[in-house]
Amino acid sequence: MATDQAAANGPGAPQSDAARAAFPRFEQTFPTLTETEIDRMRRFGEVRQYKDGERLFETGKVGPGMFVILSGHVSITQRDGLGHVTPVIEQGPGQFLAEVGQLSGRHALVDGTAEGDVETLLIPSQSLRALLVAEADLGERIMRALILRRVALIQAGVGGPVLIGSPSLVGVVRLQGFLSRNGIPHHVLDPATDTDAADLIARYSPSPADLPLVVAPDGTVLRNPGETDLAYAMGMIGGPIKDKLYDVAVVGGGPAGLATAVYAASEGLSVAVLDARHFGGQAGASARIENYLGFPTGISGQALAGRAYNQAQKFGADLMIPVEAKSLDCSKGGGAFGLTTECGHFLKAKSIVVASGARYRRPAIENLDKFEGRGVWYWASPIEGKLCAQQEIILVGGGNSAGQAAVFLSGHASKVRMMIRSGGLADSMSRYLIDRIMATPNIELMIHTEIVRLEGAEGGLERVHWRNRRTGTETAGDIRNVFLFVGADPATAWLKGCGVELDRTGFVVTGSQCEEGKPVSGLETSVPGVFAVGDVRSGSVKRMGGAIGEGAQVVAALHGFLGDKLAQPR
Repeated sequence: MATDQAAANGPGAPQSDAARAAFPRFEQTFPTLTETEIDRMRRFGEVRQYKDGERLFETGKVGPGMFVILSGHVSITQRDGLGHVTPVIEQGPGQFLAEVGQLSGRHALVDGTAEGDVETLLIPSQSLRALLVAEADLGERIMRALILRRVALIQAGVGGPVLIGSPSLVGVVRLQGFLSRNGIPHHVLDPATDTDAADLIARYSPSPADLPLVVAPDGTVLRNPGETDLAYAMGMIGGPIKDKLYDVAVVGGGPAGLATAVYAASEGLSVAVLDARHFGGQAGASARIENYLGFPTGISGQALAGRAYNQAQKFGADLMIPVEAKSLDCSKGGGAFGLTTECGHFLKAKSIVVASGARYRRPAIENLDKFEGRGVWYWASPIEGKLCAQQEIILVGGGNSAGQAAVFLSGHASKVRMMIRSGGLADSMSRYLIDRIMATPNIELMIHTEIVRLEGAEGGLERVHWRNRRTGTETAGDIRNVFLFVGADPATAWLKGCGVELDRTGFVVTGSQCEEGKPVSGLETSVPGVFAVGDVRSGSVKRMGGAIGEGAQVVAALHGFLGDKLAQPR
């Protein structure tokens, strides 16, 4: 057992300068707890012993929770599906073993092996969440460490799947984007330069359509998998949900959905959140958000969404990503709504929050569908930034998301042609972004301009034709990357047949009806117990701040609805 003095002096296991250099915020990433702090944690767990060489947790298998080392040392190593084992760090008395995935019982990303006899306090995931809430000061230190460890794994490419293929391959870019936006560590091996990758290609003899190969941590090899198949292989999606009745099911993991999850779960409601692709929605793709309250220096959409995602896990929300809602049964058989998903799950909830946002709008451009994911992009992350390094690119759109993307991409591309159909940006973009665009020398604003045709080959986009809408003059240029930020259409097809009223453009109508002479919440739909927040709601402001505000606001309405339901005579 570590003493208070020993704990105060530093980590329970001596660390090399190299290990400390690998983790810039070392003391926060691997704090050492005092004996008093450990005693406060004992009521949340149970003591477990391990023999020399025994695994406490294993890559690719569900982690049992957080371990606090009482005596002995544990070696943390990374093991990928190719059999490579890389030391990460050694931890000793007073330190704890876990990363943010253990808040929700996800698969472990690294191995933990006893070095000699080890005694630990094992705190299961559910108890860990209770600890973080009950012990606020201690919980803050633990939570910060869990997040920093995941960040370190992502930055080092430690843990997670190995993508085998050229970094510029369409499938590699697609899967990298999916994994990055879900906060899953991974790394790419190019068979042109890496012998292990070349050997794997030779062994599996994939056709071009099979690339990239993906090696899961357990050694399973997938051929150009879809996002859902990869998610199952990584343990991101659990088994069917049986016999659980949630207080609220939130469909959509963007800012509005995550805000709903955080506030509802923190107030004791049982919450499930579904999203078809990744948390953060379209806001998660924003390179820098500078006009959101409390972040004067700005924050990326991915970072803000990641914080909210971890916060929702902390309070016990069940986050099911990527799981797409297929249909909603509003008949309320058994007193609950029924939600069917594309992957065959069936979920029951007393109330529903529609936060499914909107899907990227596809303008009428000839050959557009041929080049989506092969030169045509609907977001601008560092992955796409690298693809267009020192190239001339086109960005279409005049809203804030387009402005943020243009400024971000200007740091990578040699020139950004920013095309809009209107005569200026003033009606659709914040002033600070307009000023920044005007001050960026390699951004050219092209008004009254639209893309009419795309050309290329199997390798991707090669040439773009655009037209001035006033003069009719058509111009062409050798462009390999086009970014489209032209708005979005509501994602409401899954509500068909449920009776939820939509406006003429497909957005959800709220607050327009009364129940027995009593006005309902301004966020409730035409179906009692079904609410809508964020971009999917008709009349919403379509800004991230507004979406988060509505996500917080709807929780009061949920309490009102659920309270009235409990008060009804049986």
